[in-house]
Amino acid sequence: MQPLKKRLLYWMPRILTIAFAIFISLFALDVFRAGKGFWEVTLALLIHLIPTAVVLGILALSWQREWLGAIIYTAMAILYIVRTWGKFNLSTYLIIAGPLILIGILFMLNWLLRKKFEMSPKSNFKQPPSA
Repeated sequence: MQPLKKRLLYWMPRILTIAFAIFISLFALDVFRAGKGFWEVTLALLIHLIPTAVVLGILALSWQREWLGAIIYTAMAILYIVRTWGKFNLSTYLIIAGPLILIGILFMLNWLLRKKFEMSPKSNFKQPPSA
Protein backbone atom coordinates (compact mmCIF):
# COMPACT_ATOMS: atom_id res chain seq x y z
CA MET A 1 0.00 0.00 0.00
CA GLN A 2 1.30 3.44 -0.86
CA PRO A 3 2.31 5.80 1.95
CA LEU A 4 -0.33 8.38 0.92
CA LYS A 5 -3.09 5.78 1.13
CA LYS A 6 -1.82 4.63 4.52
CA ARG A 7 -1.88 8.17 5.88
CA LEU A 8 -5.30 8.79 4.37
CA LEU A 9 -6.65 5.60 5.94
CA TYR A 10 -5.12 6.65 9.26
CA TRP A 11 -6.58 10.17 9.26
CA MET A 12 -10.00 9.67 7.64
CA PRO A 13 -11.81 8.11 10.63
CA ARG A 14 -10.35 10.72 12.96
CA ILE A 15 -11.29 13.65 10.71
CA LEU A 16 -14.77 12.22 10.08
CA THR A 17 -15.30 11.80 13.81
CA ILE A 18 -14.42 15.45 14.43
CA ALA A 19 -16.74 16.51 11.59
CA PHE A 20 -19.52 14.33 13.02
CA ALA A 21 -18.98 15.87 16.46
CA ILE A 22 -19.33 19.34 14.95
CA PHE A 23 -22.48 18.22 13.11
CA ILE A 24 -24.22 16.85 16.19
CA SER A 25 -23.16 19.94 18.14
CA LEU A 26 -25.30 22.02 15.81
CA PHE A 27 -28.39 20.42 17.33
CA ALA A 28 -27.51 22.05 20.65
CA LEU A 29 -27.99 25.51 19.20
CA ASP A 30 -31.76 25.27 19.55
CA VAL A 31 -31.45 26.17 23.25
CA PHE A 32 -30.80 29.80 22.30
CA ARG A 33 -34.22 30.39 20.75
CA ALA A 34 -36.14 29.52 23.91
CA GLY A 35 -36.44 32.85 25.82
CA LYS A 36 -34.82 31.52 29.00
CA GLY A 37 -32.34 33.03 31.43
CA PHE A 38 -28.57 32.78 31.19
CA TRP A 39 -28.15 29.88 33.64
CA GLU A 40 -31.03 27.88 32.16
CA VAL A 41 -29.58 28.29 28.67
CA THR A 42 -26.10 27.36 29.92
CA LEU A 43 -27.38 24.21 31.61
CA ALA A 44 -29.45 23.23 28.57
CA LEU A 45 -26.45 23.79 26.29
CA LEU A 46 -24.22 21.62 28.47
CA ILE A 47 -26.82 18.85 28.49
CA HIS A 48 -27.25 19.04 24.71
CA LEU A 49 -23.47 18.77 24.23
CA ILE A 50 -23.13 15.49 26.16
CA PRO A 51 -23.35 13.36 22.96
CA THR A 52 -20.57 15.45 21.44
CA ALA A 53 -18.40 14.91 24.49
CA VAL A 54 -19.05 11.17 24.31
CA VAL A 55 -18.10 11.02 20.62
CA LEU A 56 -14.90 12.99 21.23
CA GLY A 57 -14.05 10.96 24.33
CA ILE A 58 -14.32 7.76 22.34
CA LEU A 59 -12.11 9.32 19.67
CA ALA A 60 -9.48 10.03 22.32
CA LEU A 61 -9.65 6.41 23.49
CA SER A 62 -9.51 4.97 20.00
CA TRP A 63 -6.79 7.24 18.61
CA GLN A 64 -4.14 4.57 19.19
CA ARG A 65 -6.52 1.63 19.70
CA GLU A 66 -8.40 1.50 16.41
CA TRP A 67 -10.16 -1.74 17.33
CA LEU A 68 -11.85 0.09 20.19
CA GLY A 69 -13.16 2.79 17.86
CA ALA A 70 -14.37 0.16 15.40
CA ILE A 71 -16.38 -1.63 18.05
CA ILE A 72 -17.76 1.36 19.93
CA TYR A 73 -18.77 3.55 16.97
CA THR A 74 -20.49 0.62 15.26
CA ALA A 75 -22.23 -0.32 18.51
CA MET A 76 -23.37 3.30 18.97
CA ALA A 77 -24.93 3.27 15.49
CA ILE A 78 -26.72 -0.01 16.10
CA LEU A 79 -27.90 1.12 19.53
CA TYR A 80 -29.23 4.38 18.07
CA ILE A 81 -31.20 2.51 15.41
CA VAL A 82 -32.59 -0.03 17.87
CA ARG A 83 -33.60 2.53 20.49
CA THR A 84 -35.26 4.96 18.06
CA TRP A 85 -36.66 2.56 15.47
CA GLY A 86 -39.98 3.76 14.08
CA LYS A 87 -39.74 7.28 15.52
CA PHE A 88 -38.04 8.91 12.53
CA ASN A 89 -37.80 8.69 8.76
CA LEU A 90 -35.15 6.49 7.16
CA SER A 91 -33.14 9.59 6.27
CA THR A 92 -32.68 10.40 9.96
CA TYR A 93 -31.17 6.99 10.61
CA LEU A 94 -28.86 7.40 7.63
CA ILE A 95 -27.75 10.87 8.75
CA ILE A 96 -27.02 9.89 12.35
CA ALA A 97 -26.11 6.18 12.25
CA GLY A 98 -24.55 6.18 8.77
CA PRO A 99 -21.47 8.24 9.66
CA LEU A 100 -20.96 6.23 12.85
CA ILE A 101 -20.96 2.96 10.89
CA LEU A 102 -18.58 4.46 8.31
CA ILE A 103 -16.24 5.65 11.07
CA GLY A 104 -16.36 2.21 12.68
CA ILE A 105 -15.52 0.53 9.37
CA LEU A 106 -12.63 2.92 8.72
CA PHE A 107 -11.20 2.33 12.20
CA MET A 108 -11.50 -1.43 11.62
CA LEU A 109 -9.73 -1.23 8.25
CA ASN A 110 -7.01 0.92 9.76
CA TRP A 111 -6.51 -1.57 12.59
CA LEU A 112 -6.49 -4.64 10.34
CA LEU A 113 -4.14 -3.12 7.76
CA ARG A 114 -1.83 -1.74 10.44
CA LYS A 115 -1.44 -5.25 11.88
CA LYS A 116 -0.81 -6.59 8.37
CA PHE A 117 1.89 -4.01 7.66
CA GLU A 118 3.54 -4.42 11.06
CA MET A 119 3.85 -8.16 10.44
CA SER A 120 5.25 -7.88 6.94
CA PRO A 121 9.09 -7.79 6.74
CA LYS A 122 9.23 -4.95 4.19
CA SER A 123 6.85 -2.68 6.06
CA ASN A 124 7.45 1.05 5.97
CA PHE A 125 4.25 1.81 7.87
CA LYS A 126 5.31 4.03 10.70
CA GLN A 127 3.04 4.16 13.70
CA PRO A 128 2.60 7.63 15.15
CA PRO A 129 4.34 8.07 18.51
CA SER A 130 2.24 6.91 21.42
CA ALA A 131 1.60 9.12 24.39
